[in-house]
Amino acid sequence: MDDDTREGRDPAPAVTRSIRLLGILADAGGPRTLTELAGELGLAKSSTANLCLALEAGGMVDRTAQGYRLGVRTAELGGAFAAQFNQVREFYSVCEASPQLASELVQVAMLDGTDALYLARHEGSRSLRLGTPLGSRLPAPLSATGRALLAAMSDAEVVDLLGEDAVFPSLTERSSTTMAGLLEVLATARRRGWALDAEESFRGIVGVAVPLEGWAPTDPPLALGVAIRAAEADYERIERVGEALREAAAALTNPFSAAVRR
Repeated sequence: MDDDTREGRDPAPAVTRSIRLLGILADAGGPRTLTELAGELGLAKSSTANLCLALEAGGMVDRTAQGYRLGVRTAELGGAFAAQFNQVREFYSVCEASPQLASELVQVAMLDGTDALYLARHEGSRSLRLGTPLGSRLPAPLSATGRALLAAMSDAEVVDLLGEDAVFPSLTERSSTTMAGLLEVLATARRRGWALDAEESFRGIVGVAVPLEGWAPTDPPLALGVAIRAAEADYERIERVGEALREAAAALTNPFSAAVRR
C-alpha cells in the first residue's frame, strides 16, 4: 500500500499546515511574526518560512514590518464564496428598495456548525459602526440571525445539533444559556415570524432576523438580520423592522420555487 494512502496519514501535510497558518492569522486580530507562527504551528522556523513564502506568492498572506497578516486574496475568495448564492447577490438591491431597510444595518449570515457566520453587510444611512464584521461568528443560540436559522429547524433538530444538555456562553448579563430557554425563544420566533436578540450577544445592540429560503437544495441555511441600538429599539421599530425583513425574505425567494407558486 502507498504510504500516502495509509489510514491516519495526512495526504497533503503542507496544505494542512497552510490552512492552520491561515486560521491562526484569521484569529489573531493583527500581524504575527515568523517566530510566533512557528510556535503556534509547532514547526521549525525554516518550514514556517517556506509556507509563508508560498502563501505570500499566492496573495494569501502579506508580509509587513510587524509580521504576517492575511492577504487580499483571502477577501476575494470570501467574496466569491458569498456571491455563489443568489440571495447574497440580490441582497443589496433588495435592501436599497425597502423604505425601512435602506437606512438600517442589515446582514446576511449562514449556519456553520453551531455558529452564525456573517457573509454580507448593507451599510444603511444610520448604520452602526460596531457589530459583526464580515467573516466573524456568533453562537447561533444567542444571536438574532442564529436564532432565525435555528427557528427554521424543528426542536428535535435543534437539540440534535446543539446537544440536549448544552450550556451556552453568557456573552452579556441578558444571555439565555440553557436549552429550555432557547427552545422557548425559538417557539416565540416561529409564532411572530422573526427572531429577536435583546442585547444577548452584544451589550447595547438589539438584533432582529428572519430565515431565508434557499434557492437550490445545495444552498446553506441563510438568515437576514438587522442590528439596532438598544436605546432606539422600541417595540414599534422592532416590529417595523421584523415586517420589513419578512418582505425582503419573500423578495429574495426563488421565483420558481414551489413556495412562491403556492
